[in-house]
Amino acid sequence: MSTAAPFRERVSYQAMLLGGFSFIATALLVIGNLATRDAIDERRREDLRASLAQVVPAAVHDNDLLANPLSVIDDAGLPLTVYRGTVGLHVTALAWEIVGKGYSGDIRLILGVNTAGEVLGVRVLSHAETPGLGDKIEVARDDWILGFDGLSLRDPPIERWKVDKDGGRFDAFSGATITPRAVVDAVRGGLEFFRRHRTALVNPVVITTPSLSQESAE
Repeated sequence: MSTAAPFRERVSYQAMLLGGFSFIATALLVIGNLATRDAIDERRREDLRASLAQVVPAAVHDNDLLANPLSVIDDAGLPLTVYRGTVGLHVTALAWEIVGKGYSGDIRLILGVNTAGEVLGVRVLSHAETPGLGDKIEVARDDWILGFDGLSLRDPPIERWKVDKDGGRFDAFSGATITPRAVVDAVRGGLEFFRRHRTALVNPVVITTPSLSQESAE
């Protein structure tokens, strides 16, 4: 009688079986990702469009804010996408993402300004601040963030762009000063970025068309 282990009990068979299941699982994940990627991308665009609409009012532009974003390098050397509202070819408003360092991590916001550097709106994109305290930065929870509307580095003066506990203009939440401080710092930083790079950011939109030589070559 043979003492050899049945084929199904051999290590090689178990390894092949495990590998087969892993391959099938990986293939299903890839297929699922391909099937849902377009839908996920479209949902992200819809969410971004909704956020932009809250910080760049429809009354100040007549274009699709997502159609021709401007790619720039921020002051930290990182790529930054700036969405520009226009009337005709003239830039009337801009919006881009800013980040504050909150109590529980990054607070991602979107800032909208007009060409005079005045805040059109600020909204929270994501955060992990303490529920019931830090989440008052959300417009659905509190109207605190609406207090930035219409402000600029001239009003209030830049030295007043702090929470009141630091001698500044902005209210701090009781028990959660770090959160509003992070948002105020982020908005001030965004306005300073705009002031430094205003000329490049508000340059008229350029629409390129094929040259006669290109058309002839085609």
